Amino acid sequence: MKKAEQNGGGGSGVHLWLILWKAFRAMEAHADRSIAGLGLCWSDFGVLEALLHKGPLAVKVLGEKVLLTSGSMTAAIDRLERRGWVERGADPGDRRSRIVRLTAEGRKTIETLFAEHERDMEQAVAGLKDSERTTLIDLLRTLGGLAVRHTRFAPDEGS
Repeated sequence: MKKAEQNGGGGSGVHLWLILWKAFRAMEAHADRSIAGLGLCWSDFGVLEALLHKGPLAVKVLGEKVLLTSGSMTAAIDRLERRGWVERGADPGDRRSRIVRLTAEGRKTIETLFAEHERDMEQAVAGLKDSERTTLIDLLRTLGGLAVRHTRFAPDEGS
């Protein structure tokens, strides 16, 4: 008998949650070490990465993508602007909004840093075959969608 079955875990929702949580924490710790090794904090790395892959974005949209509040976004953009990696400009479509974009130096920097981070994260999943990674991604997407649909409260209500 497997250990999970002996403990009543098996394939239960609670057991799945615990395994998923532990895996997430291990991956998060790996990502933390990687990003800290690049000399950045999570929020600054997230902003640079989003701009690299999505292009110039309104401050509000950027904050939603990297899960930062308005105040935290302002602080991150200020830090990155002081380093010469991003610049803020007017949004031609909305005078109330500001657009953030990478500078040439910022693009060069995040391209280099992201490549290092990508190598670091590959180490964390090196034991998985490509087919296993694809299956895992598909299953996690399905699980996330099911969890959202079956939740008994709105995500922002707490419990």
